[in-house]
Amino acid sequence: MAVQLRKIDEQVMVITGATSGIGLTTARMAAEQGAKLVLAARNGDALDTLASELRRKGSQVCTVTADVGVPADVERIGEAAMERFGRIDTWVNNAGISIFGRNEDVPVEDMQRLFQTNYWGVVHGSLEAVKHMKTRGGGAIINLGSELSERSVPLQGMYAASKHAVKAFTDALRMELEKEKAPLSLTLIKPAAIDTMFAVHARNYMDKEPALPAPIYAPEVVANAILYAAQQPKRDVFVGGAAKAISSSSFATPRVMDKFMNASMFKQQQSDLPSSPNRRDALYEPDSRNELRQRQGMSNHVAESSAYTAVTLRSHKIAPALLGLGALFAAWTLARRPALRKAFG
Repeated sequence: MAVQLRKIDEQVMVITGATSGIGLTTARMAAEQGAKLVLAARNGDALDTLASELRRKGSQVCTVTADVGVPADVERIGEAAMERFGRIDTWVNNAGISIFGRNEDVPVEDMQRLFQTNYWGVVHGSLEAVKHMKTRGGGAIINLGSELSERSVPLQGMYAASKHAVKAFTDALRMELEKEKAPLSLTLIKPAAIDTMFAVHARNYMDKEPALPAPIYAPEVVANAILYAAQQPKRDVFVGGAAKAISSSSFATPRVMDKFMNASMFKQQQSDLPSSPNRRDALYEPDSRNELRQRQGMSNHVAESSAYTAVTLRSHKIAPALLGLGALFAAWTLARRPALRKAFG
């Protein structure tokens, strides 16, 4: 059965992790385009504030205070959407968290908590969406992966592992739905580094505050990709040419990329600021001081658009050629970096 997706202004859209970063940006943009919204997050006060903001602008909004790692909470999200709006057209599994530090330094309990949100939250949300969409004409499920769904890095091993797991689950579920000809689109979004509260919310086991490696893109670039995939079936979307370059280079020359990561990523993922012993994060509880912020406001340049992503979303003929050129350029660029030359001696 062909997948028929509605325009955004005709949609009921569920967004998890809706009070910060990509989720918050997507919620605001979807509201501007006329979507009816079901917003979920752990911080009920932040949800209420966001809902009031959007309702003042004429949007129809339903909120659910929920932890996506808890199956019963995710069921409540689906039930609230059905009770309020009668259907779900798009479900965006966005909630996520990271941990910075060497694997040996991270307690197993923290690793498990990260997976509870990043992986099991996607599993619970996807299956809840399938349950409702199958009986009401289909829809789109959009899962937030990462460029680290394709490539691991030191100091974020558990985050990368969770995003690899998200990719594997998403791909398997997509094939199963296609086999039974279910009218559902299932998209994996794979962003590069994004200027959100990601590093601020992350748990940190390094001596320095976490940082994100360049290039860094604006959250609006990701939100645009999400809203496009909500209307046009897409298998996966790399957000930012850097994300695709990392994937292509890792596939073509994995050992070279290992050495590049060792030479550069330890430094690039640590700022010059010492980590505070009283540092707060959002691994177990929401960080109320840093909610309702789309961006961290990083000092280095943030790309407000991605020509690569724009082309791949809208062109099926030009994109493959650009992908190949991009991968070759990435490999050439990485090989010229002093850090990489040093790594190879």
